[in-house]
Amino acid sequence: MGRVYVVELEGKIYRCKFCLTHLALLDDLVSKAFHCRRGKAYLFNNAVNIIVGDQEERLMISGMHTVADIFCCCCGQIVGWKYEAAHEQTQKYKEGKYILERGRIIDGIDPELYLDTQMGGSDAEDA
Repeated sequence: MGRVYVVELEGKIYRCKFCLTHLALLDDLVSKAFHCRRGKAYLFNNAVNIIVGDQEERLMISGMHTVADIFCCCCGQIVGWKYEAAHEQTQKYKEGKYILERGRIIDGIDPELYLDTQMGGSDAEDA
């Protein structure tokens, strides 16, 4: 594997909880109303410093989707997934967007502000 180049974002950011690598800008946040197996999740228009895994079909509360898990490029931890395709017309807005799991990211300003980042359980949406 070659050298890993990390993009440094400017402004209000979200970072990997495990290694503090920049992952997304607050300006790219679309929604905080998503859920995954481990709790809350956020939908973003863009994410950086990630590795996109293999695509797979996944049945979620909102229907069948083609998704790919995303991993932090520095520490390799899974941080969420990317919506590649939605099978239902009402879910097409998700295509090309990224989910970052709240329990796996921290706010770049002050991680102590987010006490809810601890791993929790939720079966609201399978991820």
